[in-house]
Amino acid sequence: MGRAGTAGGGAGGASRWLPWLGLCFWTAGAAAARGTDSGEVLPESIPSAPGTLPHFIEEPDDAYIIKSNPIALRCKARPAMQIFFKCNGEWVHQNEHVSEESLDESSGLKVREVFINVTRQQVEDFHGPEDYWCQCVAWSHLGTSKSRKASVRIAYLRKNFEQDPQGREVPLEGMIVLHCRPPEGVPAAEVEWLKNEEPIDSEQDENIDTRADHNLIIRQARLSDSGNYTCMAANIVAKRRSLSATVVVYVNGGWSSWTEWSACNVRCGRGWQKRSRTCTNPAPLNGGAFCEGMSVQKITCTSLCPVDGSWEVWSEWSVCSPECEHLRIRECTAPPPRNGGKFCEGLSQESENCTDGLCILDKKPLHEIKPQSIENASDIALYSGLGAAVVAVAVLVIGVTLYRRSQSDYGVDVIDSSALTGGFQTFNFKTVRQGNSLLLNPSMQPDLTVSRTYSGPICLQDPLDKELMTESSLFNPLSDIKVKVQSSFMVSLGVSERAEYHGKNHSGTFPHGNNRSFMTVHPRNKTSYIQNLSSLPTRTELRTTGVFGHLGGRLVMPNTGVSLLIPHGAIPEENSWEIYMSINQGEPSLQSDGSEVLLSPEVTCGPPDMIVTTPFALTIPHCADVSSEHWNIHLKKRTQQGRWEEVMSVEDESTSCYCLLDPFACHVLLDSFGTYALTGEPITDCAVKQLKVAVFGCMSCNSLDYNLRVYCVDNTPCAFQEVVSDERHQGGQLLEEPKLLHFKGNTFSLQISVLDIPPFLWRIKPFTACQEVPFSRVWCSNRQPLHCAFSLERYTPTTTQLSCKICIRQLKGHEQILQVQTSILESERETITFFAQEESTFPAQTGPKAFKIPYSIRQRICATFDTPNAKGKDWQMLAQKNSINRNLSYFATQSSPSAVILNLWEARHQHDGDLDSLACALEEIGRTHTKLSNMTESQLEEADFNYSRQNGL
Repeated sequence: MGRAGTAGGGAGGASRWLPWLGLCFWTAGAAAARGTDSGEVLPESIPSAPGTLPHFIEEPDDAYIIKSNPIALRCKARPAMQIFFKCNGEWVHQNEHVSEESLDESSGLKVREVFINVTRQQVEDFHGPEDYWCQCVAWSHLGTSKSRKASVRIAYLRKNFEQDPQGREVPLEGMIVLHCRPPEGVPAAEVEWLKNEEPIDSEQDENIDTRADHNLIIRQARLSDSGNYTCMAANIVAKRRSLSATVVVYVNGGWSSWTEWSACNVRCGRGWQKRSRTCTNPAPLNGGAFCEGMSVQKITCTSLCPVDGSWEVWSEWSVCSPECEHLRIRECTAPPPRNGGKFCEGLSQESENCTDGLCILDKKPLHEIKPQSIENASDIALYSGLGAAVVAVAVLVIGVTLYRRSQSDYGVDVIDSSALTGGFQTFNFKTVRQGNSLLLNPSMQPDLTVSRTYSGPICLQDPLDKELMTESSLFNPLSDIKVKVQSSFMVSLGVSERAEYHGKNHSGTFPHGNNRSFMTVHPRNKTSYIQNLSSLPTRTELRTTGVFGHLGGRLVMPNTGVSLLIPHGAIPEENSWEIYMSINQGEPSLQSDGSEVLLSPEVTCGPPDMIVTTPFALTIPHCADVSSEHWNIHLKKRTQQGRWEEVMSVEDESTSCYCLLDPFACHVLLDSFGTYALTGEPITDCAVKQLKVAVFGCMSCNSLDYNLRVYCVDNTPCAFQEVVSDERHQGGQLLEEPKLLHFKGNTFSLQISVLDIPPFLWRIKPFTACQEVPFSRVWCSNRQPLHCAFSLERYTPTTTQLSCKICIRQLKGHEQILQVQTSILESERETITFFAQEESTFPAQTGPKAFKIPYSIRQRICATFDTPNAKGKDWQMLAQKNSINRNLSYFATQSSPSAVILNLWEARHQHDGDLDSLACALEEIGRTHTKLSNMTESQLEEADFNYSRQNGL
C-alpha cells in the first residue's frame, strides 16, 4: 500500500506540479521581460521529478565581435524542458531567445537548442571586473544544469609593431637573432616571418627557429641567409607588416698559403727572394674585411758566384829525355773551378823537342857529341858579351825611369796625399797661361772680377803631408797657382779670381750651332720640342727652363727639392739646348697597383729627343723612411703611350742607370729625358712614410669665428709648397713650424684633436674636438692633402689671442704636438717663413760657377783615378770613400768612371758643397801605400813626435 501510494502519489504529484511549472516558467519569463534584478525566480531544481538532469550536448564558446557584427551564442541540452541564457549574472529576455526542439531517436528524450545574439554595443556598455560573459541554464523534471561561461570580447589589432626587426651584418657561421614584437590585439596576433616576400618554413630547415617569443633565430649564418626579412602579424581582424630588416652575411678575407720562395734575383752575390700570398682563402665578400698583413715578403739571399778555373803558370821544362824531348806541366788551381764554374780550357802538359830537331840516330843530343876540337876561348867570349849587354840594358832602364819621374807633370798613380789635397789649398788664378791643356778653352780670357773663397778644415793627419803639400808636382803644370798654408792643421779651400768662361748662349727651343750647316741636320727638333712645351703645367712655380751648352750647368726648381745637373761635355761643343723641368701638380697619372704607393712627385725633364754623351743627374725628393728591410723602392718612367714602366729597383744591379737613395732624396744618373717617379712597396708593417704636419688659421665670415686647418702631406717640398699656395689664396696664415710625423703602414688610422682651449674665452664648434681619418686615405694620398678643419668661436670680440694645442697621432704609432700661440689680428700676427728663398733667385746656373769642384782639380782627379793601379788606388776606391758601395758595374761601363762619380757627388752636395769631405777622402786615399810605408819604425815615431809638438799635443 505504501509503495503503491507512493507511486500513485508520485504520479498524482507530477500531475499536480505541471500547472505550477507552467506558472513558474511564465513568472521567469515575465521577470526577465521586466528586466528585474530581484534574483532568480525560477527554481534551481524540481524535486521528485522523474527522469534525469539536463546534459549539455553543446555549450557556448568564447566569441569575438569583429567590427560591428553581432555574434551568436548557442546551447543544446537533453532532456531539456526549457533553456535560458544568463549574461553577466542577469537573465536574458525570453524574446531574445530562439529555441528549437527535437527528439533524440536513440533515447527518446527531448533535445532543445537555444540561440541568442550579442551586439558590440552590449559589450561596450558593460563595465565589470571581468570580460562580458554568458552561460546557459537548462531545466528538466529532476532539476537544472548550468553550462560553462563563454566570454565575449571585441576583436582588434593595432597598426604599429611594438618592436620592428633590425638589420644585421654578421660573419659567416655567426648567429642571427631578429626580434619582433607584434602590435597589441585581441585575440593575440600570430606571427609569420617572410624572407624576400616568401614565407619561411622552420619545419623544413633545422637551422632556423621561429618559436622563441616571435623571434627569428638562425643558428649558423650561411651566404644564402642574406636577404630582406619581414615580420607578419595577423589575427581574425587584420594583418600587419613590420619594416623590412636587411641581413648581410659577410665573409672576412683569409690569406692563402705562402708560395714557395722565389729563386734569388741575382745569379751571384747579394740579392733577395720573395714569396707572396693572396687574400682568397676565402676572398672578402659582402663588405668583409680585407686580410691584414703583407701580401709579399722579402728576404735577402746570397748566391755563391761560379768561379771559373784558371791555369797556374807553367812549370820549368824537364831535363831532356833520351827521346830528345822535355816536358812542362800546369794545374787548374789559380783558382780551381768552384760553384759550377768552368774548368780550364787547354792542355795541362806540353812537350817539345829540346834540340831544335837535331838528334842523332841513338836519340842523343848533339851537344853531347861535340868534337873536342872546339876551343874553350870561343865560349868564354860569347858569355862575356851576353853579360855586358844585360848590364847595359838594366842601366838604361833605370836612367829612363828616373828621368821620367823628375820630368812628369803628375803621375798616374798618387804617390802621397799632397798630390790630391794640394789642389784644394788656397790658390789664386793671377793669369792663365796660353796653351795649358787642362783649361776648358785656352783661347778664352779669364774674368778676373769674380772671386769666391771656400774655407774649411782639411783632415791632415800626418806631419809629413804638410811638407809634401807645398812641394807636390801636382802644381807643376799651373805655375800661376799659389799655395798658402794658413796653419799646420787648418787650411782654406778656395778659388780667388776664378776664371770665367763666357760662351754666348743662344736662345731658342732647339739645338744651336756656330755654323749654318748644323741647322739642317735636326729640322725635327723644333717641332717636337714646342709640342712638348705645350703640354707642361701652366703654373710657373712648378716649371723652369734654362739654356745649356757644352760647359753644362745646373737647373733647380725653387722650393721643390727637384734639380737637374748637366755635366761638362754632355752637350756637344757647337750646340746649345733649352732644357726644361716640370712637376705634375694635378692628379697623379701613376696609378698604384696593390700595396704600392707613390713616394715622390712626377718629374718631367726634356726635351725628350735630346741626346747626351755623359749621364746627367736628376734629384727627386721622396717621403719614405729609407730602409731596405721595410721598403722595396722602384724608379719608374712614363712611356710615350702614357703607361708607366719600371726602370729599376734601387737595390738592383744595373748598367742602364744608377740610383743613390739618401734619407730625403734620390739622385738618379740617366741617359735619356722623360717623366720619372719613385714608388714603394712596403715589405713589412714597419714601413714608414714621412709626413709633414702643419696648421693654418684664418678668420671666417663671422667675425667671432676662427678656423683652424690641419694638413698632413707627404714630406716633399713640392707637396708642402702646393698647400702653402692654396692657403695664400684663402688668406690662411701658418701658425706653427711644420713638424715631421712618421706614419707606419700598420693599417691604423690617424687622429687629429684640439686640446687645451681656453674655456672662458673660446669654444669649439660643433663641439667636436677630435676627428679620425682612415688609414688608406693617409697612406695612399699623394696629391690630395689631408685636411681637417676645426671652427673656434670666441665669446667676445675683445678676445684677440688664441692658445691651444693640435695633437696628430697614429693609433699604435707616432705622435706630434703643434703648439698654437697666435694673435687673430693681422696687424699683431708674427710671420713664419714658409721656405728659404736662396735658390729661387737663380734657378738656372751655367758654366763652371754651377759646380763646386774647380774644373782643373776635377781633371786631375779623373786622370789619376781612371787609370787602373796596382795598389788599388783607382775609381773604385774613390767611389768607396764617397759612400758609393753598390752597383759599381754601372761606373765600369762609363768612359770616365771618376767623372761620373764626381757628377754624383755634385748632385748630392749641391746645397752644402762640402769640399772638405771630398778632400779628406782624397787625402785618405793618397796616404794609402805612400812613402810612409817604406819608412823605418824609428822614422815613423820621430814624425809622430814632431807632429804632436807642432800642434801642441
